[in-house]
Amino acid sequence: MTDNKTDCPRDPILRVVPRPADINANGHIFGGWVLSQMDIAGGIVAGREAQGAVATVAIESMEFIAPILLRDIISIYAHIERRGRTSMGIRIEVIATRDGGRTEEKVTGGLFTFVALDENHRPRALPRA
Repeated sequence: MTDNKTDCPRDPILRVVPRPADINANGHIFGGWVLSQMDIAGGIVAGREAQGAVATVAIESMEFIAPILLRDIISIYAHIERRGRTSMGIRIEVIATRDGGRTEEKVTGGLFTFVALDENHRPRALPRA
């Protein structure tokens, strides 16, 4: 199920609230913090699809659209956009809920590539879809 705010399914993979330690000098949340949250959410989706360990191998695109503020509730949505033999592209979007839940705004999004790993941490084929 989708709506006009995100192209991803409406059930968030991850929901987090930034802490004061995550703020930069401008009063916004560090880009690296949100990038790590996106990587965690993407890894959850990729790990389910791979039925095992995965690793991030590329961030093919990412765009910071609006700042994330302290007290925002961050919802991270993700879905598989493409699937190869050993890797998959996960589309990730981040929505900030602010103003006590009255406002939602897309703040960033990107396409992350994950590869399935075997027990030796080498690429392995994904299970059949």
